[in-house]
Amino acid sequence: MPKNSGKQQNPNPSPSLSLRERLDGNELDLSLSGLSEVPARELAALPKATNLDMSCNCIIMLPPEFCNLTHLIKLDLSKNQLQELPSDFGRLVNLQHLDLYNNKLTNLPVSFAQLKNLKWLDLKGNPLDPLLEKVAGDCLDEKQCKLSAANVLRYMKTIQSEQDREKQRRLQVERELEKRRESEMRAKEARERELRKREKMEEKERRRKEYDAQKLQRFNQPKEEKPIEPAFSSSPSSSQKGHLFHQVLLKVLLFLLLGTVITVVMCRRTDFPHEQLCSAVNHLYEDTLHALRGNEILQRILRSIPFP
Repeated sequence: MPKNSGKQQNPNPSPSLSLRERLDGNELDLSLSGLSEVPARELAALPKATNLDMSCNCIIMLPPEFCNLTHLIKLDLSKNQLQELPSDFGRLVNLQHLDLYNNKLTNLPVSFAQLKNLKWLDLKGNPLDPLLEKVAGDCLDEKQCKLSAANVLRYMKTIQSEQDREKQRRLQVERELEKRRESEMRAKEARERELRKREKMEEKERRRKEYDAQKLQRFNQPKEEKPIEPAFSSSPSSSQKGHLFHQVLLKVLLFLLLGTVITVVMCRRTDFPHEQLCSAVNHLYEDTLHALRGNEILQRILRSIPFP
């Protein structure tokens, strides 16, 4: 099926020619213009150009901005050098007629399945993947081209569904792996906490045993005997203290005895024998003398006192 048979070819195309000057109603003919690049920005400024013909050029690729031309309804890219379509090609949701005859396409982007309004498609003359080529079939008449569009859309939707399922499966696997990693991390943290707790308890038990051992050692340790202090020691010993105490006590007793003797002598030799104190002293003296009369030593001591 010959292409562009009814088109007037321009042997000397002028790429710089204003696109508005080529706009005819809603049709924009850029065929046979020697284009190697697509003026996507200039085309976006012409939303009325719903039918775009860029056949018979040297276009190798479509820029990503081309997918912004969502106003396109009919697009002819036949007889170019296209090796692939943009990944977002499915954004051209209003596209109904697409001619890709005689390019170098091997596959279509998965987003192609989103062209829900596509009714006519020609993929002949491309080195397509065998399965895609079989699905696309021929486009020798209107009926075959419409059938090709329906079959290719169905096939691409199947691929999209498979990829979505595969994506979901990968996401599920990643989530499970993430959950497993989180579970392992929590288990590891729990083990570390348990280990730290055990170590803390062991350290506490070790310190308690050390304390008990030291306490038992102090309890069982024999008391050290106090060394005998030398005679020239500055602090007096207990025996010395006792000897001093006995001396002081003896001096006190002698003092009391002397006082008693003096009192008795005064009461016996002075003019106060009949005083109340002397009377008591004299009676005490006579009673003591009478009680100790059998003691010769005391008798001699008493006789030695010069009583009147």
